[in-house]
Amino acid sequence: MWITNGTIDGTDTGDAFLLYAKTGSGRSPNDLSAFLIEKGMPGFTLGSKIEDKCGMRASNTAELVFSDVKVPASNLIGKVGGAGLCMMRNLEIERVVLAAMSLGIARRSIEVMTRYSQERKAFGKSIGDYGQTQKAIAESYAEYMAGRTYVYNVARQLDLSSYGNTLEADGVKLYAAPMAKNIADRAIQILGGNGYVGQYQVERLW
Repeated sequence: MWITNGTIDGTDTGDAFLLYAKTGSGRSPNDLSAFLIEKGMPGFTLGSKIEDKCGMRASNTAELVFSDVKVPASNLIGKVGGAGLCMMRNLEIERVVLAAMSLGIARRSIEVMTRYSQERKAFGKSIGDYGQTQKAIAESYAEYMAGRTYVYNVARQLDLSSYGNTLEADGVKLYAAPMAKNIADRAIQILGGNGYVGQYQVERLW
């Protein structure tokens, strides 16, 4: 049995939670263990959900409040001190997932700006006929395709049963995240004032 204190919130955040807690006296990954925390445990309460945040709004962000929570030994996941390696592996997977999400943002931004450039008229012709617009779309497509190749290659080689892919996982996120942001920014520029309007979606992608 372990007794935990602290805060990590949400009235309806969920019914079960994965908790990483320090169970050793050192600072190595072997000093961390994973536990299943269940809604209704004495001392465990859910605070308010954080609303209207910048970024991934579909991802819940809330406070989990712990006050002398007694966690049964049966709620230990794996073995004592075995969570560090699992957490490091999950971080690598998460970085690749974030890179893949960036691909989706980039692809959608390219689709929106390309369609808009064909429909929007200026000085008697589509704005897609102007070199400035063509340059923005071409650069965006090339950057997207490079990122897609990079992400697919890293994901294909990722070993889900172990960790040690930090270099590639970090690198692919480092490239893909700003790539998507830059492409979404170009989409806003091409759409002009409409780029700020939710109807055209790129403001949300940005």
